[in-house]
Amino acid sequence: MKKENILVIGANGQIGTVLTETLRAHFGDTRVLATDLHAPEQASGWFETLDVLDGERLNDLVAKHQIQDIYHLAAILSAKGEQNPKWAWDINMQGLFQVLEVAKMHHCRIFFPSSIAVFGGESPKYKTPQHAVLQPQTVYGISKVAGEHWCNYYHQKYQLDTRSVRYPGIIGYQSLPGGGTTDYAVDIYHKAVQGLPFECFLKADTTLPMMYMNDAIRATIELMQAPAEQVKIRTSYNIASMSFTPSEIADSIRKQIPDFQISYQPDFRQAIAESWPASIDDSAARNDWHWHPAYDLDQMTQEMLWHLQEYYQHAGC
Repeated sequence: MKKENILVIGANGQIGTVLTETLRAHFGDTRVLATDLHAPEQASGWFETLDVLDGERLNDLVAKHQIQDIYHLAAILSAKGEQNPKWAWDINMQGLFQVLEVAKMHHCRIFFPSSIAVFGGESPKYKTPQHAVLQPQTVYGISKVAGEHWCNYYHQKYQLDTRSVRYPGIIGYQSLPGGGTTDYAVDIYHKAVQGLPFECFLKADTTLPMMYMNDAIRATIELMQAPAEQVKIRTSYNIASMSFTPSEIADSIRKQIPDFQISYQPDFRQAIAESWPASIDDSAARNDWHWHPAYDLDQMTQEMLWHLQEYYQHAGC
């Protein structure tokens, strides 16, 4: 009988770190293989080095370890991608093609993370629907649109079981910001806990869709565990939780840390943020596989501050 093991590509990233830990808690340490370009500083559990552009190495790992599910998280995010668009496109697209081809050969199931960065231009700004016009204005968003359609193509042509969600900004205490436009909403908590002022690279009133890491991980696993007949969209599902501005997150922090200070110095990321929705309609995910978020802004703030205070106390900072 085939052993159904799980492969996480990009396991050292913001989402990959937490997803790997959660998958191991659900399915066991010996069933979840974490991979990335380099071993983590504090390696724990089953790990192999992998460059996602190395299709031969990827194929060997999938065959050797009898991989059934692949969570493909390796990508260059929005802000870093704009600094070197060709590099970001090559990594994001060629990496996905390697995964799709290997999965096709071994009949694996794939999770591909998309993003609200697919929207822009003609997309409605508020309650952006599932089937909106996709007109992204970053190379990251362009690669995600292309990736969604390639996943759908492989599903239709080769019956590959591809599944995807469009993540909003993800906020978690487990890792540092990774180069995304929404990552101000992670860094702000670190500064607050350290008693430092925060200079935001977005305007005070810039509303963006956000989600606490716990909800994002749960959505990912729930989608992958849903019966195939419930997964009716094979491009990518909208998922939503909360929308807020930098000013509103600062106000939420002040409920716990009254002296917290924020200032605003918008840079090139402001234009990226303005091309994205302010809120998302995720009714398709709620109807098809019963998605529902658990956290609002103040609940997230309480957890973020508590965990980061623990972290910095332990680190002696």
